[in-house]
Amino acid sequence: MRTVTLDVQSPADAMSIFVKDWRKSTSRADARISFASPELLWKVLSAKRWDLLKAMCGVGPLSIRGLARRVGRDVKSVHGDVQALLLSGLIDRTDSGGVEFPYDTIKVEFTLQADESAAVM
Repeated sequence: MRTVTLDVQSPADAMSIFVKDWRKSTSRADARISFASPELLWKVLSAKRWDLLKAMCGVGPLSIRGLARRVGRDVKSVHGDVQALLLSGLIDRTDSGGVEFPYDTIKVEFTLQADESAAVM
């Protein structure tokens, strides 16, 4: 089973973790995709795009038309969301022109903390 972890980290922290994980593991069964802020994560992963990822989990390659049928949406809007997911690196284009989410499981990690500078006086 392949798992992808989506998290929120600065680019420097994400690179540091990537290098550490790369050195200690020869298995690439799990992956990590980092976003610079929770706002960016939620901008990329709108509710409709999250539905696409859920529909693609563990399924293998799909055509955009087949994916649209799977989620009950029109092809044009699914195509737009697929383009955004491709650009973000969350899904892959197959050699046959389809798309694939190459993971069976999605894990989302981030911490929400109080902003001390915004404290009410």
